[in-house]
Amino acid sequence: MTATDATAHVKDAESPAGRAGPGKVAAPRRPVVRGRALRTTGFHLTAGLLSALWLLPIVLVLVTSTRTFDDIAAHGVGSWPHSFTFDSFRQAWVDGGQQRALINSLLVTLPTVLLSLGLASMAAFALSRYDLPFRRALLLLMLGGNLLPPQILLIPVSKLSEVLGIYDRLYALIGVQVGFGVGFYVFVLHGFMRAIPGEIQQAAVIDGANPWQIYRRIILPLARPALAALTALSFTWIFNDLLWAITVLRTDTQMPITASLLGLQGQYVSMWNVIAAGSVIAAAPTVAVFLRFQRYFVAGLNLGAVK
Repeated sequence: MTATDATAHVKDAESPAGRAGPGKVAAPRRPVVRGRALRTTGFHLTAGLLSALWLLPIVLVLVTSTRTFDDIAAHGVGSWPHSFTFDSFRQAWVDGGQQRALINSLLVTLPTVLLSLGLASMAAFALSRYDLPFRRALLLLMLGGNLLPPQILLIPVSKLSEVLGIYDRLYALIGVQVGFGVGFYVFVLHGFMRAIPGEIQQAAVIDGANPWQIYRRIILPLARPALAALTALSFTWIFNDLLWAITVLRTDTQMPITASLLGLQGQYVSMWNVIAAGSVIAAAPTVAVFLRFQRYFVAGLNLGAVK
């Protein structure tokens, strides 16, 4: 036997097949593959069950909103539907005042989102791109304002709006929403804008760009993903807000749609089809915004952490 044959013989002996003996092959790793398949199947079954439980109330509301009152009264809310109609939507929209309430909600939400993000983006640009005095203290002050529970500020805000003479006005609610939202938006945008490379801003300064041009033409386009995510989140929060609406507003004609749902429930006490239709109308704008910006929602959970 030559030296090469001896070396090959030793390697074969040290290999798993060689250790298994002549004519034997190592057993396949079937238990590991089978266990991985069982875990994957269990995960999908659990996730599917949780999704079904989460969607069940939504499906129940949708089905109830298309049933007649006689059907619900005769068979119960949880029974199989025996009718189909859109008349409950007409009652909620016209007789229940949902049309006016939805307009009020949009008149509050859209200006608040634009004003809040506009102010927050400018403040975050200044705090993140320039060496301002006490900028860290200002940022912590804005963040600390969001740590206060809003319940302890209900009476001061209500009294202040009365003293200023803006009580029961939609612009008063806009001011309150902007004041309590800007701090959080500044904190989030600050973390995102600070991660933008400084060389981009330095190149713009060399080209003769002033701070306003840098903010409008460079920083804002680069921060578009963060602004889109905050737009979707802030629209949902402001549109669905009830606490500040019933604190600042008083007249039924000024109430947004969330507060109007309370009046709808009092007006149609046992007509669950009308109440369900009103809930569907109130949820439609936020669902539309979510479908439009859904790819930014997950990114919005990590804003400011990584870029």
